[in-house]
Amino acid sequence: MCNLYRIKSADAEIARLFGVEGTAGNTAEEVYPKYPGLVIAQGRLRTMTWGFPREQISKKTGKPLKPTAVNNARSDQLVNPFGMWRDSFERRRCLIPLTAWAEAEGPKGAMTRTWMSLPDQPVFAVAGIWRGSEEWGDCYSMVMTDAAGAAAEVHNRMPVILRPEEYARWQDAAPEEARALCRGYEGEVSIDRTRDPWRRT
Repeated sequence: MCNLYRIKSADAEIARLFGVEGTAGNTAEEVYPKYPGLVIAQGRLRTMTWGFPREQISKKTGKPLKPTAVNNARSDQLVNPFGMWRDSFERRRCLIPLTAWAEAEGPKGAMTRTWMSLPDQPVFAVAGIWRGSEEWGDCYSMVMTDAAGAAAEVHNRMPVILRPEEYARWQDAAPEEARALCRGYEGEVSIDRTRDPWRRT
C-alpha cells in the first residue's frame, strides 16, 4: 500500500494543469501520512492532511494515544455500510495530483524505495476521498485497487490512476459509476528501483 508519494510541480502549475483555482501554500515534495498534501476538491486546489485519523488506545494503560493515519482506502471497501469510507466516497471524492508513488521492496530491515510513475504524464491524478476531522482539519485518503501490469511486479495493490477524461466523472458521477473507475491501470508504468532506504533517519 502506498505510504509515500512525490509531487514536484508548484501549486500554481498544478492548478493550471487541472483547470482549477486556488493556491495551497507550502507543501513538501515528498508526502508522508499525516503530512499536508495537495488535492483538488470542490473545484479548487486545496491543502489537506494525508490520512483519516483513527483513534488508538494503549493496550498497557487503556489511555488514548495519538491517532494513526489511515491513508489508503481499499476500493472493495468503499461501499461497506459498516466501514469508514462510505460517506466520503458517496459525497466527497477528490483528485490527488502526483508525479510518482513509492513502495518498499527488499528484505525486512533493509527495504529500499521503488518509485513508479507514468512516462507519458509528468503529473497525473489518482482517486481520493476526503472529509473533515477534529484532529487535523480536512483530510484525505488515497483509493487503492488490485495492481495491474508492471506495477504488479512491485506490489499487489496500486493507487487508482485516473485518465484526464475520467477526472470529472470520479468527482461528480453517481457512486456506482465512480466505483467502476476503480481498476488497475493498464497503461505504461515506469519503475525506478533505488538504493535509498525506505525509512530515512
